[in-house]
Amino acid sequence: MTLEDTSGDTSGSTPGGASGGGVPPEDDYLRRRALRRGSAGWLLLTGLGVAYVVSGDYSGWNIGLSKGGFGGLAVATVLMGTMYACLVFALAELSAILPTAGGGYGFARRALGTWGGFLTGTAILIEYVLAPAAISLFIGDYVESLGLFGLESGWPVQLVCFALFIGIHLWGVGEALRFSLVVTAVAVAALIVFAVGAFTEFRVDGLNDIPVDGDAFGSSSWLPFGLLGIWAAFPFGMWFFLGVEGVPLAAEEAKDPVRSMPRALAVSLGVLVLLAVMTFLAATGARGAAAVQEAGNPLVVALQGDGGPTALSRFVNYAGLAGLVASFFSLIYAGSRQLFALSRAGYLPRFLSLTSRRKAPYLGLLVPGAIGFALAVGTGDGARMLNVAVFGATISYALMALSHLVLRRREPELHRPYRTPGGTVTSSVAFVLALSALVATFLVDRVAAFTALGVYAVALAHFAFYSRHRLVARAPEEEFAALAEAEAELERD
Repeated sequence: MTLEDTSGDTSGSTPGGASGGGVPPEDDYLRRRALRRGSAGWLLLTGLGVAYVVSGDYSGWNIGLSKGGFGGLAVATVLMGTMYACLVFALAELSAILPTAGGGYGFARRALGTWGGFLTGTAILIEYVLAPAAISLFIGDYVESLGLFGLESGWPVQLVCFALFIGIHLWGVGEALRFSLVVTAVAVAALIVFAVGAFTEFRVDGLNDIPVDGDAFGSSSWLPFGLLGIWAAFPFGMWFFLGVEGVPLAAEEAKDPVRSMPRALAVSLGVLVLLAVMTFLAATGARGAAAVQEAGNPLVVALQGDGGPTALSRFVNYAGLAGLVASFFSLIYAGSRQLFALSRAGYLPRFLSLTSRRKAPYLGLLVPGAIGFALAVGTGDGARMLNVAVFGATISYALMALSHLVLRRREPELHRPYRTPGGTVTSSVAFVLALSALVATFLVDRVAAFTALGVYAVALAHFAFYSRHRLVARAPEEEFAALAEAEAELERD
């Protein structure tokens, strides 16, 4: 590994590399890659955390009913909720220690070295590039089903999604997060309205009406596919929480991140737990697990019954579009910040981290957007792309939990403004459950799992043979890790 001085790097600099005002060239490198600080308080960060996830309440989770039945998905959701709770508490501590745009990559870089940082950052990037591509297809389906402007699902709708919402992000992070908060509030309010309406039709016997597979070990009316069905439902239990771990990626743009980041993570997870319980019970109890298990719009199906569309079901259908927009919009933000951090440190081409006059990483937004649009149009398979995203997510969760464990053991005296309740026990639970969820992805979609591994292999080859020899020493995450290494050497001497 070679950590380079960036004195000779003129990427994004003015002609001749001069920056004016007597600023050293190495400082100019970081100045050309600066984000707008102080743009987001804890409320906007909380909204961001909920926005990442809220579309998962409207669709996707219900497929877990076809894998494990109500009981299997319920147990899977509790276990995955536990994993996210433990992970969020660990991330709250890590983000208070290192409040930079690198998020999980920065944490793993300090704890696990350059290889660990790259593995974690790449896994997160896979999640945040694939998920928006998939959601853009779902938005197209919603637009067509609602008959909006007479449009049909296809590449023009996906193009408008990427162009419009990337444009808002290019305008500025403060404006983008406020837009996200408004759309998320609409989606959350609609979930509450849905639950109130659906609970009036709630039937306990509807929860376990999926036919039992008598050949499955441990099968019953509550576990129609047996005990293995619980494991197979893990990825779908994750859909109620998938993405909340991206909140630390906003650390460099947050107001007082040491205080606001732990608070935002805890509050957003609490909101998501309440929404998950409410949505899961209301949808399955109102119409029956069998009726909603494979529906593309389970909440609408739960409300319509046999009588066709109602005023409430139409309202929820429109609100589902708002939920998809909120998640699509926020995941684009997360992907751009992870790409920005990896590029700024030299793990990816450095020009990708250049920022505009409005301090937006414009190439970090445009390049993943172009890739996502191409994948959406080229494959048209939203479900598979989401499964690839889940695979990347589970790898990153395991590595981030491991980072917490390593730092607690190796650097017990490190200043920790916030400390994870339960300490290493908490992150150990997250680590074990993340590995279990990773294995479960092979039970659901082996093609998606091996596709993600293929992307990983290409990325690792690039790192092994090229970028690890050209890392940027002055990048915040690298500088933080180098300081720790220097202190360790002094202690050994």
